[in-house]
Formats: sequence, C-alpha cells, structure tokens
Amino acid sequence: MENVHLAVEDDDLYSGYNDYNPTFDSEELENDVGFQQAVRTSHGRRPPMTAKFPGTAIGARPLVSSFGSRIPMASSMGRPMTGAVQDGAARPMTAVRAAGYTSSLTRGSTFDPLGQSRGPAPPLEAKNEDAAEEKIKILEKKVNDLIEESCMAQSMGSLQLALEKAKEAGRKERALVRQREQSGNGDHINLDLTYSVLLNLANQYANNEMYTEALNSYQVIVKNKMFNNAGRLKVNMANIYFKQKNYPKAIKFYRMALDQISNAHKEMRIKIMQNIGVVFVRMGQYTDAITSFEHIMSESPNIKTGFNLILCYYAIGDRDRMKKAFQKLISVPLGIDDEDKYIPSNDDATSNMVIEAIKNDKLHQMERDLKVLAEKYIMTAAKLIAPVIESSFATGFDCCVDMVKSSQYVELANDLEINKAITYLRQKDFNQVEAVETLKTFEKKDSRVKSAAATNLSFLYFLEKDYDQADRYADLAMNADRYNPAALINKGNTVFVKQDYEKAAEFYKEALRNDSSCTEALYNLGLTYKRLHRLEEALDCFLKLHAILRNSAQVMYQLGHLYELLEDPQQAIEWLMQVISVTPTDPQALAKLGELHDGEGDKSQAFQYYYDSFRYFPSNIDVIEWLGAYYIETQFCEKAIQYFERATLIQPTQVKWQLMVASCYRRSGNYQKALETYKDIHRKFPENVECLRFLVRLCTDMGLKEVQEYATMLKKVEKLKEIREQRVKSGREGSARSRREGSAGSSEVDVKAVSQSETKQLSPHLDSGRESGHSSNSMKGERLSAKMRSLPGSNEPYEASNPKELDASYVDPLGPQMERPKTGAKKRVDDDDFADEELGDDLLPE
Repeated sequence: MENVHLAVEDDDLYSGYNDYNPTFDSEELENDVGFQQAVRTSHGRRPPMTAKFPGTAIGARPLVSSFGSRIPMASSMGRPMTGAVQDGAARPMTAVRAAGYTSSLTRGSTFDPLGQSRGPAPPLEAKNEDAAEEKIKILEKKVNDLIEESCMAQSMGSLQLALEKAKEAGRKERALVRQREQSGNGDHINLDLTYSVLLNLANQYANNEMYTEALNSYQVIVKNKMFNNAGRLKVNMANIYFKQKNYPKAIKFYRMALDQISNAHKEMRIKIMQNIGVVFVRMGQYTDAITSFEHIMSESPNIKTGFNLILCYYAIGDRDRMKKAFQKLISVPLGIDDEDKYIPSNDDATSNMVIEAIKNDKLHQMERDLKVLAEKYIMTAAKLIAPVIESSFATGFDCCVDMVKSSQYVELANDLEINKAITYLRQKDFNQVEAVETLKTFEKKDSRVKSAAATNLSFLYFLEKDYDQADRYADLAMNADRYNPAALINKGNTVFVKQDYEKAAEFYKEALRNDSSCTEALYNLGLTYKRLHRLEEALDCFLKLHAILRNSAQVMYQLGHLYELLEDPQQAIEWLMQVISVTPTDPQALAKLGELHDGEGDKSQAFQYYYDSFRYFPSNIDVIEWLGAYYIETQFCEKAIQYFERATLIQPTQVKWQLMVASCYRRSGNYQKALETYKDIHRKFPENVECLRFLVRLCTDMGLKEVQEYATMLKKVEKLKEIREQRVKSGREGSARSRREGSAGSSEVDVKAVSQSETKQLSPHLDSGRESGHSSNSMKGERLSAKMRSLPGSNEPYEASNPKELDASYVDPLGPQMERPKTGAKKRVDDDDFADEELGDDLLPE
C-alpha cells in the first residue's frame, strides 16, 4: 500500500491541457515572419524540433475544441510523445538513428554518418562445402554439365561418347536424389533435372541403335505421372518400332500419342498422321494410307503428303483420283516470297546493300531448297502417272503439261515436254522420230529450254554417228547457253571423233570452268591427253576424277593403263587390283593382271589370274593360248589339250590350234590319237605342209604303209609352195623397181598410207588396249609366239608358223566403250527411283 497514492482533492486531473502553445498554431504560420524567412533559406530544410510536453505526435497538434479553446490531444494509452523530455534527457530521434544521427552529441565527437571511423568491414564468410545444401548444388551443376557435354558430342557425331556422358549424368542424378533424401529434403527433388537426364539417355540409346534400352528409358518417363506431357514421347517410341519394322506396334503408339495431343497443336498432329500414313504404305495397306493423306491434304496440305497420295492412288490404279491428286499437288502453297524482291534497284544504294546481304542468307537458301524439292516431286509424279491416266503415254503427258501450265509452276511445262521426248527413247518400243520431233519444237523457245533440247538432239545424232548433225545442234546449244557444260562436252566429242584432239581438249576445259564437278568433261579430257601422249596430264585428270568417283571401275582401269604406259607395272597392278575389288568378275581385268604378273616373271600369280579370267569368260582366245602354253611349259600336255580344243571350236579355220592339239597328244605319248588328229587336219587342210611332215614322221616311226603316200603329197605341196613364193618375190621386186623409178610424188603416197594406218589404229572406238601402242602388243605377240615355238622342240616344223598368226593384242577390260568420250546429256532431275535424265550421263557412243 506504500506505493499507492491517493489523489488530493485540490489537484485538477485535467490541468495543463488548456495551456496554449503558439508553436503549433499552423493557421497563423502565413503571418509568422520568422517562419516564412526560415522556409526561404536552408534553415527550413532542417529537421523539425520535437515537442516539450507529453503527448503523442498526433496529439501534439493543438485542436480547437467545441468550447473554442486550443488543447493538445493526448495519447489514449498515456504514452509520452516521441520527442518529449524525460528526466532531463532527450530521446534519440528514431527516424534518423539508422543514418548515424543522434539528438545530442557528446563532447569531442565528429560527424560520421557512414561509420568510416570504425574501420573496414569484416570479410565475407567462406562457403562451407561440407554443408549438405552446398553439396547438392555442386552435384546439380555436374549433372547439367554432363547433359550439355552429351548433347555436344552427339552434334559432332561422337555417338558413343554422347552415350557415355548420358549414362554418367544418370548415375550422378541418382546420387543427387539419395543425398537429398539423406539430408531430409526428399520433397524438394528437381523433377525437371530428372526428366532431362532420362530423356537425353533415351535419345542417346536410340542414336546408338540400342533400341531395347531406349524403349525402356522412354517407358520410365511415360509411366511417371509426375512428368507433364510425357505422353508425347510415345512418338519417339513409335519411331523406334518403325525402324525395327514392327509396323503394327508403331501405328499403335502413333495413335496413342495422337490421342494425348490436343487439337490446339495442329501442326504436331498433322506430322503424326503423316507418319501413320507412311507406315500404312510400308505395310501395303494403301486404302488406310489414303485416308490419312486425304485428311492431311484437306486440313494442312504440303508437298510430301501430296506426292505420297499420288503414289497410293497409283498403287491401287485409280486414274481419276490420280488426276485430282496431281491437281492438288501443284496447288499446294509453298509460302515463298516472290524472287523479284531480290532484284536490286539502281536508285537506293542502302536498299541494294540489304538485298545483296539477304540474297544468300539461310532463309533464302531454305526457300530455294523447298522450291527445288517441289519441282522434283511434280516432275516425278507427272512422269509416273502420265502413261496410265490416259489411253496413251503422249495424251497423259499432255494432260499433265496442261495442268502445270495453269499453275504456279509454269516454267516446268517446258521441262515436262523435254522429259516426254526422253521417255519416248526409254520405252522398249520407242519411237526415236517422235523424240527428235518433240525436241525440235523447242528450237524457237527461250534460251534455257532451247539449249537443253539442242543438247539432247546433239547426243541423239552422236549415237547415230551422224556427226555433222551432232555438231550443228551442239553449236545451237552453245549459242543458246554458252555456260551449258553438257553442250560443250557434246561439241568436244564431235571434234574428238574428227581427231582434232587439241581443240577437243579446249572444249572440255571450258566445260570444267563452267562446272568444276562435271565428271564427263574431266574423263574425256583425260582420254584426250592420252591420245596426245601427254601421259602425266592424263594421269592428273584421272587422279582428280578418282577423288570424286571413288568406286568407278572405268577410272581405276584408266589409271592402271596409264601407269603401264609410264612403265610402272607395280602401280598398274595396284590400280587393277582395285578394279577387281569393285568388279571381281571382270574377265578382261583379270587377264590384264595375269599379263602384268607374267611380265614381272611371277608365273604362278599370272596363272591364277588367267585361270580366273577363263572361268568367267571361256572364249577369250588370248587367255586360252596362254593357259595352253603354260601347261605345255610345265609338262602337263594332257591339260593343255582341253584349252586348244576350245580354241579350235572358237576359230575352226585356224589350223594352228588343231596342230597344237595333235602335238600335245604326241608329246604325251598318245601316238595313235596324234595320228588320227593329223589325218583329220589333213582332210580339212590338204595343203598344210606342217601336217604332212608330221604324218610322214609318225607313219615312219609307227611303220605304217601310208608313209609313201604322205611323202609324195608333201613333195607336191612343197613344190607348189615354192612356186607361190617365187611369184610373190617377183611381184615385190617389180613393185620395188616401180617405186625407184617413180617421181617425187610417190613419197606423198607413202605419207598418206601411214596416216591411214594411224587413223585405223586410233579409230573412233577409242580402244584403250590398241591405244597403248603397237610396241607392247607386238612384244607380247612375239614373246608368246617364241614360247610356243620353243616348247616341243626347236627343229620341229609345225612351230615355225608366222608369229603374226598369233593375235596377242590386248582388249580393254571394260570393252571398247571404256575409252569413248562420255556424252554431255544434260541431267534434269535428281537420281531417285522415278527420276529421269536427259539421255543419261553414262551412255557411251557405239
């Protein structure tokens, strides 16, 4: 009770509230001179002074009461005012304490609102890597880095490395989940990271053709309900089933994915339906495929779907719907801007620079590729359906041309007309006159079409060996388009057959300058250099060509032949071995390899190649002759008999093969069979001296009575032979005297004769074996003849036959067409199943 104080009756509980403080009289501030002066100076921007009497900031403002007195309002809780004086000390101003201000300054203190006198701030606390949360963050970063590395490796083609990175990312992610669970944060698992790891792993399995593992990974994602829109991945699973040719399951998953994609994603639904149609085509269910393709063409038409729809109608043989589908195909909008916008104007230099910058940008290249693809599909579809939509091929093609002329692809009409002429030639019962007449209608068209038609006409006439007409149309094609490489090649070919090789080389070079990838020009230029005996330049041409056409047997053979001419048999053998690797059943290439090994002294290897050549082509007389001589040399005369008997069947009028058969019987000790063979030869060739001599010899050795008869006949034949030789000798002496007595003009006759012989040797057939020169062939013929003369015995008369009777010339392993100049028929479309070309680049003149 000592703390309880009773109120005194004289004390007024409300005293002090009626006192008036003029400081708070805001209504009279306009008339206060000091206040107005303070407002105009910097003094007015100082903080306001605090009140000196109790009460809140709200109650500090004097209010006019209903009684007219000005009284300050006190706080309802009785709390003193913020700036009130308590026990003689001023309370700091709360609003400015954070900036370093105080209501009263101690003696000797300085103004330091930023606290610089306290020194530098303490260093930041170092991260504690042992903390669980920090470990989780580091592990998450490692997983993300591994996913990025996996994707980068895939983009660079390192599929195995990409798979390894994806697997490692999966291991790290599982470790991350375990660590979260151990730290008690299992509810905060990063689902996006888990989804990324699983999806990347499944993709890498699919890229490495590990389809079972990929399907399992996709299944884990699809079955997890926590992943939103995971059902779309069933498209990927369907693609894998399609690659595995499990078409029913592919369709099932495509349809499941289609059910889980809303109609808002129209483009994705169209792509999935297109895949379903393709799968039905693979299964041969063309009606179901047509249903899918027709829906796509009605909702969102595109070029590929339109072409596939035409193929399906073609498969079921529906003519009317083929026409309608072709009409829809040429009506598909490509969404490509007009090419005129890329034509620069001469007025504005800035716009011209912009046009040049965008002329070859990625978007314009994509537009060009799309247009080329559309033209390819339209051309292929027209060539496919033209023979079947009408009663005849020509009528059907005309129908397609009329539809194309009324569409946005007007320029394709001329190309279709040219393909119509080419298709005439490709038909079994082709009418070449119709093709020529169709091509001639383009002579008055624009330059591009005229050049293409003239190029094909030149090629046709070149095949017919009408070189004048071929030359005329080649000139016409060049005049219409000087940069047409096919026209230049045809012109070079017409000059080549006239043996003007220097001029032909110039045309081939010009064609290469216009199109550096023109393989026909490079091949023909190499042949031309061979004819000019510029072997090093020819070798350079064919080496460049081999870099472009890696598996061309023609090119590799030419390289081998050139090395043989350059007297480098080892290199020639290497290139011919490559020819055999590409065409292992080529008998002439095998025979050439045998010849080269024989020249190197490797008889066993030469025998192997000659024997393989004989197996694939048992009618090559040179191979038969070599094998027979080889068996005689190795003392296996019985085996040689079958080869010479085959030679007898091939050349029954050549007595030497029958003499070789009889000689083999005699050398093997079968004298009776040898005698019968000689008698048979004598009946066929009664004037053959060698046969009669061996008959006399055998009858003498065997003690037969016919010896006198054969001896008499031998004398008569020898005498007749001497008379003939004397007549030939006298004729030669007479011709020699006439040449000595002739005038100086006779030398010109000799020169012409040499020129004609050279012309015959270098004929338009361009046989590479003959082009290699008479030296190698004659040496081979002499070598084989000498071998055959020396086998049975040097003094035996039947081996004394003229070496010229043994034709040892080598024939080109790829036939007489190997060294003919390739023609320049202009290729019009890409090489695909239905793609056509203007008379084919690889047709060689006969």
